[in-house]
Amino acid sequence: MKFVYTAEKSDGEVYKGIAEAADRFELYGVVRREGGRIISVGEDTRSSWLSIGYWNAKLTSVKEMDKILMARNLGAMLGAGLSLARALAVLERQTKNLRLCAAISQVASDVRRGETLHASLAKFPRVFSNLFIAMVRSGEESGTLPDALKVTSDQMERMYDLKKKIRGAMIYPSIILVAIIGIGILMMIYVVPTLAQTFAEMNAKLPTSTLVVIGISNFLVQYTTLAIGLIFGVIAFFYVGVRTRMGKRTGDFIFLHTPVIGEMVREVNAARTSRTLASLIASGVDVMTALDIVREVVQNTYFQEVLESAKTAVGQGEPLSAAFVRREDLYPPFVGEMMAVGEETGQTSEMLKRLAVYYEEEVDRKTKDMSTIIEPFLMVIIGGAVGFFAVSMITPIYSLSQTIN
Repeated sequence: MKFVYTAEKSDGEVYKGIAEAADRFELYGVVRREGGRIISVGEDTRSSWLSIGYWNAKLTSVKEMDKILMARNLGAMLGAGLSLARALAVLERQTKNLRLCAAISQVASDVRRGETLHASLAKFPRVFSNLFIAMVRSGEESGTLPDALKVTSDQMERMYDLKKKIRGAMIYPSIILVAIIGIGILMMIYVVPTLAQTFAEMNAKLPTSTLVVIGISNFLVQYTTLAIGLIFGVIAFFYVGVRTRMGKRTGDFIFLHTPVIGEMVREVNAARTSRTLASLIASGVDVMTALDIVREVVQNTYFQEVLESAKTAVGQGEPLSAAFVRREDLYPPFVGEMMAVGEETGQTSEMLKRLAVYYEEEVDRKTKDMSTIIEPFLMVIIGGAVGFFAVSMITPIYSLSQTIN
């Protein structure tokens, strides 16, 4: 059962909190052990499945920035000397995201009962990643939880910024392609039928390309509902397809072998691998566990295979860099070389940080130039589509004008 309570600390500070307890007597004991005295207490109606708050907490998604702020603020409060239970109570009141608030509330209750923070966080795998949990566990075991949380927030923020830059670079070409498709559909529905009627009245002999355009136009006009259904069906097919093992594998292969984009995919995965490995190793996480976590952070299946082979190699006594040197077709050669130097000098985490900074800057530079790089490809696609349409429609008109003359 969850309770909402107001309590007073020994220094007179009044605060509010939410806690889970078997009954009110257990709650009084928990708050007393924290050094507080309950002033008022009541049941938390949000935990009832009949309440709107319950379903809001279930259906709300947790944004990456919310988790970054949580890690940063929790680390700052612990560094300032607040107890873990007290810091979680403050976070619970400050957090606006209902799902994250509910998770923090449960974590706070578990911590009050004596559970470790990382074990409590692990109960919410859809909210807190394995990277987050591993960093917290390392901080708890080494007694440097505030520092571990700061490193975690920095790591998550860098990954978030990298992802945001890539998405931002794809906005321009996506808008252009959607606009072209939209204009093309409107022309097929409103312009082509008029020309087709003219050709039919004049018994014009039409080339194959014109017949194809008119056929598509007739289908869109006569079976508009079916056409819309097919479009959504194709989108749904691809959406479901990329989530299957084969579909994801195919998508990863296409991205890796697409000009310009393939090189950026390699650099993005090199940056993610280096940054995550550096953070985990520097925090004291063993290499085998770190490679498992990095494998989840790196979502491309081809790069996941490299990390799996690296784990096997390390287990057999080989250096970490060996697997990356063998797969220079995926990871740039610089990655394996820097790892090898780090292993030889005993500064693996430092070398990985430098690698991460280098490739993050490379990706940043290329995403800024993305629109300039993609523009020629878009012009070729647009020119080809416009040229095909123009030739298909103008050729019969030219033939008719020749016949009339």
